[in-house]
Amino acid sequence: MDDLLILAVNPGSTSTKIAVYNNNKSVFLKNIKHSAEDLKPFDKISDQYEFRMQIILDELNNANIDINDISAVVGRGGLVKPIESGVYEVNQQMAEDLKAGILGQHASNLGGLIASEIASRTESARAFIADPVVVDELQDVARISGHPDFKRVSIFHALNQKAVARTYAESTDTKYEKLNLIVAHLGGGISVGAHSMGRVIDVNNALDGDGPFSPERSGTLPAGALVSKCFSGDYTMEEVRKMITGKGGYMAYLETNDAHDVEIRARSGDEKAALIQDALSYQVAKEIGALSTVLKGKVDAIILTGGIAYNPMLVSYVKEMVSFIAPVVVYPGEDEMKSLARNGYMVMTGKVKSKTYK
Repeated sequence: MDDLLILAVNPGSTSTKIAVYNNNKSVFLKNIKHSAEDLKPFDKISDQYEFRMQIILDELNNANIDINDISAVVGRGGLVKPIESGVYEVNQQMAEDLKAGILGQHASNLGGLIASEIASRTESARAFIADPVVVDELQDVARISGHPDFKRVSIFHALNQKAVARTYAESTDTKYEKLNLIVAHLGGGISVGAHSMGRVIDVNNALDGDGPFSPERSGTLPAGALVSKCFSGDYTMEEVRKMITGKGGYMAYLETNDAHDVEIRARSGDEKAALIQDALSYQVAKEIGALSTVLKGKVDAIILTGGIAYNPMLVSYVKEMVSFIAPVVVYPGEDEMKSLARNGYMVMTGKVKSKTYK
């Protein structure tokens, strides 16, 4: 199997990214934008399935890529049941759960469905998802919140965290499963995970839960004040949810979710922007420090990744606070398409075994 064509499919809220890799080399990349008008006819995200799939097929055809030459289609994993890290072949149970949105409706749910349909139209391609956001490897003690009605859950940037952790391991000629790492993904959402011998044993809920605030999310809030806000009569439940996810963090303080814009403002002497950016950096470093205790101080490296890791001011601030714990390594940005394709390649070449979703 010298040449393997791997198609990666990553549906987002307003775009669908597709990429084709020949082995581990990118040969085609397209970011298809979807306007509000394009998506208006669809009541639910699941209703967009055929619309998005047809656009993908048209783009591949325009690029003279025959789907029958594709060996594997890897979709961005959606909100399926909590599962261990790995590559999962799309089966009937997964397809049903993605369609139903058992943990919520999200554009990423379309990834596995589209992968399965495209693969079914080929002669022999297989369909997979890899490291969805619901990867759950938490140790039991990390699930306890402080009240039995509230359980800590694992929702984080598993795909990129796992990918950069493995990249770092390769750079040190060590297996990922032999390392203790703390990985901080710094993007529209922020997740900081404790990786112990290949498993993320503790991580903040990066969607709508605890942890550092981010450009759009409030992270951990003072519980008493939040309860008072909820019952003040001034806000609906939906409005409070928006405060937490969508209109929190930079959006709430600075009326922008553009981290680069905040960086420019801070550099230009905007004291408020500088303070809020420092506060984000401070909270990320504080979370890293907390997770160092989860790993009992035995930390091989701290990895900073995601789009905000391009910001030298923020990176410098975090490094100053946490470099006493372990060496800090920076992998700025995220290459989800490469990560998806690489996972497919590893399965197709027998380097890893695909798992069964139940």
